[in-house]
Amino acid sequence: MWIFKGYLQWRSLLLIALSLLLASSVAWADSESKHKQFTTDFDLAACTFSATGGNAYFSLDFAPGPMNPILLEGEEDRELVQVKITVLDETMDIDLDTLGLGTVVTRVIEEMEWVDEELVEVSRNFFARCEETNAVYYFGEDVEIYEYDDEGDLIAIITGAEAGAWLAGEPAEDGETVNLPGLIMPGTFLLGARYDQEVAPEVALDRAENIEMGLTVETPAGTFNNSVKTLETTSLEPNSKDIKIYAPGAGLIVDAAIERVNAFSTP
Repeated sequence: MWIFKGYLQWRSLLLIALSLLLASSVAWADSESKHKQFTTDFDLAACTFSATGGNAYFSLDFAPGPMNPILLEGEEDRELVQVKITVLDETMDIDLDTLGLGTVVTRVIEEMEWVDEELVEVSRNFFARCEETNAVYYFGEDVEIYEYDDEGDLIAIITGAEAGAWLAGEPAEDGETVNLPGLIMPGTFLLGARYDQEVAPEVALDRAENIEMGLTVETPAGTFNNSVKTLETTSLEPNSKDIKIYAPGAGLIVDAAIERVNAFSTP
């Protein structure tokens, strides 16, 4: 019997060791995932840039269609938030000589946001598509933020870096580096990929992680299949997290608490 008892003790010790090893492996993998670096080098010199086209989730085409304009609406902190995203028939030349990339012609996409029917922000965003990969890159934005008094009268318009404006190739606000283009939407959506979207130190440092795919999402504008989800964060606000969901052929359908609609509930 001592042989059988010894075997049981040996097997118990082996199971404990395996459990500890598995727990250690899971903890290590989780730690590695949390500390996985965000891609900052996109080899842009290998790209031929275009201000038209796009990919399944992000379009630069200015003709009216499923991705132009995009209307989003919802309630945040008991306030009605409405966003309109429009691809304009307009381009912007971005001088990237400081980065050795020459001049890139970008598409202008306008984003307007209202809170309780007051216009609070207008931004003109500059994007271009890499023809070799269909990835869409972000080259900067002009921003105007509108502030009102308690009576609803406009009292200030904030612009420039204070409002979040930045431009790739220009000196960064930290006085030491240069603003860099970021990746707004990869040409191929790979689960787990992490990438910088805006690289403007002290102004805009948004980044994204691809966290889900193959989703079916219901919105006031309809049901969207094969959708993908990203998690956006920024080192400027460590506690800030923003979930966005994109549908193929439709683009952005969910941004935090606001969802895709066919028409705003108020004019």
